[in-house]
Amino acid sequence: MFVAGTDTNSTLSEWMMAELLSHPNEMKKVQEEVRSVVGNKSKVDPEDIPKMEYLKCVVKEALRLHPPAVFIPRRTRATASGKLGGYDIPSSTEVLINVWAIHRDPKWWEKPEEFIPERFKNSSTEFQGQDFHYIPFGIGRRGCPGMSFGVASVEYVMANLLYWFDWKLPAGEAAEKMDMTELYGLAVYRKTPLHALAIPNSSF
Repeated sequence: MFVAGTDTNSTLSEWMMAELLSHPNEMKKVQEEVRSVVGNKSKVDPEDIPKMEYLKCVVKEALRLHPPAVFIPRRTRATASGKLGGYDIPSSTEVLINVWAIHRDPKWWEKPEEFIPERFKNSSTEFQGQDFHYIPFGIGRRGCPGMSFGVASVEYVMANLLYWFDWKLPAGEAAEKMDMTELYGLAVYRKTPLHALAIPNSSF
């Protein structure tokens, strides 16, 4: 449980920052929103986060493209069996649901390989597992019990990072050539660790 509650959050934060660095327009937009909401206060208050609608869209889109847990294990009920795709599925069969593939299915998502936070603006799609095309925290009663805490902590950490610092890639690295290769483990990590320069916000 400790690993699940730490690796997933840090991994998602890294992916989210990588996507923003490779999409400067989205980075500018979310930073402007965060700084507009917080204003000239000495810190980001938790009460500020619900007002950051675009930040929430960025978190959702990062979870869509880079769900920390790729496979959700399930087992068919012992009292039932059935057919799937023409195949007989015996009872008590372990099934792995591929969240990564569902989140990039063009049947459900327009331009599924692209980072487009606006797709969640004015959208009813949520984390709770009732929208079966978007299940970063699992489905139903066996969904992740730490969903609310995980989302809240990532939103708060990222709001602070975007508020206090301007971000850019090291010299010689281009946004359009960032290596976004994934490495599978307990969570889905970046194969190449993210290197970014944090520059204190000059307006403070």
